[in-house]
Amino acid sequence: MNTNRKVERKAVILAAGKGTRMKSDLPKVVHRIEGKCLVDYVIEAARGADVTKICLVVGYKHEVVETEIGSEDVTFVLQPEQLGTGHAVKCAHEFLGEEGQTLILFGDTPLITAQTLRALAAYHEAAGNAVTVLSAKVDDPTGYGRIIRDEAGHFLKSVEHKDASEQELLSKEINSGMYIFDTAQLKDALAKITPNNAQGEYYLPDTLTIIKGKGLKVDAYTLEDATDISGVNDQIQLAQAAEIIRKRG
Repeated sequence: MNTNRKVERKAVILAAGKGTRMKSDLPKVVHRIEGKCLVDYVIEAARGADVTKICLVVGYKHEVVETEIGSEDVTFVLQPEQLGTGHAVKCAHEFLGEEGQTLILFGDTPLITAQTLRALAAYHEAAGNAVTVLSAKVDDPTGYGRIIRDEAGHFLKSVEHKDASEQELLSKEINSGMYIFDTAQLKDALAKITPNNAQGEYYLPDTLTIIKGKGLKVDAYTLEDATDISGVNDQIQLAQAAEIIRKRG
């Protein structure tokens, strides 16, 4: 057996949301910065991190998204109703395959870079993790899922803001919603998640608890600067992201 064979890396980009706060009829991910859709920046970052196949999970006005994005060779799958991030990834079940690695990304985070995704993948592989969360420490973590660690700094779990205890809400380390999974473990865990939470949704972070419960390694790769994981939820954040992209040149 050739142990040097390169692991195939795919990406599933979640792009089904309407983006109500954008005050626009357009799906959020096709709003543009410097002539490119928000999701095009995410696709470029994924390709720069050795991703060979990309799937967009689409929903609201999916025909517009499919027409507007500038990249070819992208697979589209429909999420007919919004039942959480776990449900969105479940919709891409056939695309995932049975082996290799899968990055989970968001279509409204145009500041994510190939460099960050490569560093995430390198950390994942070097640590022998089954799944690695991309996290960051922020001054105000309100609304974000929290990374909970033990006293020694080892990953315990990721908990949604609405489901977190008062103690857990003290954590300043946030779950970006971006991950790299060993695909076989992702598929197994997706089959086991349930909507047993405050929102009645299928949460992707629940897969971490399932995988950890099997005795496999789960960890978070923490960014020093949270800029890369910043999402665009309204016109103000769109303008801020555009300014950063222009400065990056």
